[in-house]
Amino acid sequence: MTHLKPARTRMAPSPTGRFHLGSARTALFDYLLAKKTGGQFVLRIEDTDRKRFVPGSEEEIIASLKWLGLEPDEGPGYGGPYGPYRQTERRQIYAEHAQLLVDKGAAFPCFCTPERLSAVRQEQQKRKETPRYDGTCRRLSPQEAARRIADGEKYVIRFKMPYEGVTVARDLLRGEIVTENRYLDDAVLLKSDGLPTYHLAAMVDDHLMDITHVLRGSEWLPTFPLHVNVVRAFGWEEPVWVHLSVFLKPSGKGKMSKREAAQAVTDGYSIFVKDMEGLGYTPEGVLNWIALMGWGVAEDDVMSLDEMIERFDVEKLTPSPAAINFNKLDHFNGTHIRRLPVEELARRIKPFFVEAGYAVDDDTLLRVTPLIRERLVTLDDCIPFGGFFFQETVNPDPQDLVAKGLSAAQSAEVARRALEILSAAESISPETAEPPLRALVEETGYSAGQVFGILRVAITGQRVSPPLFESMEVIGKAKVIERLEKAAALLDQLV
Repeated sequence: MTHLKPARTRMAPSPTGRFHLGSARTALFDYLLAKKTGGQFVLRIEDTDRKRFVPGSEEEIIASLKWLGLEPDEGPGYGGPYGPYRQTERRQIYAEHAQLLVDKGAAFPCFCTPERLSAVRQEQQKRKETPRYDGTCRRLSPQEAARRIADGEKYVIRFKMPYEGVTVARDLLRGEIVTENRYLDDAVLLKSDGLPTYHLAAMVDDHLMDITHVLRGSEWLPTFPLHVNVVRAFGWEEPVWVHLSVFLKPSGKGKMSKREAAQAVTDGYSIFVKDMEGLGYTPEGVLNWIALMGWGVAEDDVMSLDEMIERFDVEKLTPSPAAINFNKLDHFNGTHIRRLPVEELARRIKPFFVEAGYAVDDDTLLRVTPLIRERLVTLDDCIPFGGFFFQETVNPDPQDLVAKGLSAAQSAEVARRALEILSAAESISPETAEPPLRALVEETGYSAGQVFGILRVAITGQRVSPPLFESMEVIGKAKVIERLEKAAALLDQLV
């Protein structure tokens, strides 16, 4: 990794909606680069688009980063020497820098009304030209512009793009990007309400906050030449630019749309980080999954956050688009669940049991957790695989108690024989219960699947469960006897 000096990276979301996987991956790569190099990871809230502002969005961003374990070193609520970290609180800074560009001759006040600009665009479209600003106010003398400002006319400040030549911008992943300047526009830097556009605010903030690497989505590539020109007009050193790959919908055809996002929810998934916790995903699983979409390592590599920091190399990121594969998410989530210590996994699944209405005692939970861990894909899978441990009684479907190939009467006889064996046992454990019950299999001539299938449904209430004998030990002798008696009675009713 060639950039080993401490990196200052920034995650700079707009509070205009929900915090999604693409933003989470950008934050992760920012975090990894900062931690790998002994630098800082900064959170900056770019909230100047007041029309699209969504209340609660900033809180969701911060909560999502915290849940993922990607807490910033600086930012709103964290403090830091480069604040404030909300752009609406930095308005004066942008006004001063916009004026600095005007004084340098690199920007100009524009008094064109929205109506005039719309008419110009329509004329350009009729001529099959690319719509762009026509330079009317760019040609005003500084004296004329000053007079109109003094007269109280509303205006914006636009950047004065060079009309000739080319702009050569370098992206770490994509190399040199060459753009003919005649295709570029005199973009608005400061709006008439005094708030900046991204094109000014992000460049100013990145410089003033000493950001060394700008990692952002490839949707910014069309305006990349503009941003490079703005930075150069100030005479500043450019950061290392890294435009990350886009996420494609699961089919691999096109970006995720609202329709695909809605379908994901129907399928039990979500593209929004805040939903992940409720769906039973772990931050470790989510981070591992998104890290491998756009990072040139083996797509099955299982890594913790610390292991990612150790291995990370920003130059190994790839610009190729990555299709979202929710099956991979399930794979990594299940893998990371099995990596958790029993005590930690028990702590994480307990809220799901409680929310489902089970009275959970920690001692039993610690005994249950190792039995169900291998079967969990998501944390909420603990309910179907382990809920019966915390029920006073179970209510099996009588038909499920009838073993395949046996009659109800034969199945009832198995239940009663098992009841006799377990009632006579001093205690129920794999060591004490399994040998006599395997002897029962031999004695009856039925298969182990038939005999133990009847017992499984009788004792757990379901056809699929954790290991039977270990489950019986946790449930306890009294409840096992009670459930077998109930099963025998249900089978007798079918005879």
